[in-house]
Amino acid sequence: MRSSDVLTADVAVVGAGPAGLAAAAEAAAAGLDVVVVDCGARPGGQYWRHGPDTAGPGPGTHGRGTYSRLRADTARHGVRLVSGHQVWRADRRDDGFVLRLRPAHDVTPDTAVASVGSRRLIVCTGGYDRQLPVPGWDLPGVMAAGGAQALLKEHGTVAGRRVVVAGTGPFLAAVAAGLAGAGARVVAVCEANAPVRGWLRRPVAALSEPAKAVEALRYAALLTRHRIPYRTRTAVTRVHGEDRVRAVDLSALDHDGRPREGTRVTVPADLVALGWGFTPSLDLLLTLGARTRLDADGSLVVRVDDGQRTTVPGLYAAGETTGVAGATQAVREGRLSGLAVAADLSRAGSAGGGAGPGRPGEAGPGTAADTDAALRARRARRLRAGARRGRRFAEALHAACPVPAGWTSWLEEDTVVCRCEEVPFGAVRHAVRELGAEDPRTVKMLARPGMGMCQGRVCGFATALITRDLTGRPSTAEALAAFGKRPFAAPVTLAELAASDDHPAPGTGPEA
Repeated sequence: MRSSDVLTADVAVVGAGPAGLAAAAEAAAAGLDVVVVDCGARPGGQYWRHGPDTAGPGPGTHGRGTYSRLRADTARHGVRLVSGHQVWRADRRDDGFVLRLRPAHDVTPDTAVASVGSRRLIVCTGGYDRQLPVPGWDLPGVMAAGGAQALLKEHGTVAGRRVVVAGTGPFLAAVAAGLAGAGARVVAVCEANAPVRGWLRRPVAALSEPAKAVEALRYAALLTRHRIPYRTRTAVTRVHGEDRVRAVDLSALDHDGRPREGTRVTVPADLVALGWGFTPSLDLLLTLGARTRLDADGSLVVRVDDGQRTTVPGLYAAGETTGVAGATQAVREGRLSGLAVAADLSRAGSAGGGAGPGRPGEAGPGTAADTDAALRARRARRLRAGARRGRRFAEALHAACPVPAGWTSWLEEDTVVCRCEEVPFGAVRHAVRELGAEDPRTVKMLARPGMGMCQGRVCGFATALITRDLTGRPSTAEALAAFGKRPFAAPVTLAELAASDDHPAPGTGPEA
């Protein structure tokens, strides 16, 4: 077996976005051997997506300076980056964890990595666009808001010339501003809520992150400059077209999110970018048995303590997996997880007489290693204070921009809920009212939403909410977990599956 087939390290980090890079930088700075695995061809994740002709995040991307510093820190401390690989499974062993990998991009056999073994594991897998079905949303020309932005950032491609951006949250303004700046005509930004009113109900939390207010003003100025109408309490309630999008219906919403009679207008469009927030990517964490909870926005997130430790020993999580709160918060949590891993391994090394970060097993009281540990503990306290502020801000944001309670009133019998299996709303309703389904898992078994290619990543949240509304039972973490637990986190061939049993546990590979 080639040495490139198997890597071993003190710490493995999954994800090279803001949280993952920050976690790797802190753990490596403490003297730990760190490997970062990411499916992208280049680091940065979805947030710091590289442009077509840039060596880093494209112009206009927030936090480019932070990205540059983290990349410099990871390079200086010898972090190994395994790009272009998907983690399709994670297994827990007595001495750590094993990640099973497969190439996601053009990776030569000489550089392919089959598995990574580590003593500790930090999962920073981010999230993806949350979608709610609407009549006609399965037409070509309807995209996730993040998908439209990704095409623009990475490839310089504008997916349409006459655009409607709709959903809820500040991300809509960022997408609209980017598309307008690239030459598209943004007909309208449709925000389903009245965010300013929501923020005014929580002024302290709203002001806890001043940089966010500055960012919001910047986007407001960009929308004004491009003369883009910003419509609050408005939603796309139908998409028209046969071969592709031709127009959309815009409807004013009441306080419950139901369309108000007599307000519908039809607007020509060839691109509809929909975004209802983000869904954390928990595949690996759920596979490993980490406990979860419902976050303020109704998302399923993993439980962590103030050091980003999950309920599974040796397993840490940071960023959107612990609750959607933005890149600044993800960097804080990533740094916290890296510091926690260093502290935990240091204590483990001292208890066992071994050498942890900075070789504490070889150093006595008052040494440089003790001073470094004290400095890291002080940094962790400051980061925890910042993370608490970030969570308060995120909770206020979710309260100001929730999924409208009455959104299911937009649906019709033939509205597709699960696009992979072509399951309409009527089939979901039949499963509940005629077949007796009382929870999303039973709906999934009877009507097949979530059984297709994406395994519920797109339709899982919506199906859980539809089931809640039809049954009158509140959503629970267990209900959403029914769409989140998957045996494999990425598609894998039978040959790769059969070969996976040959890989050694941490500490037994050729680099051990």
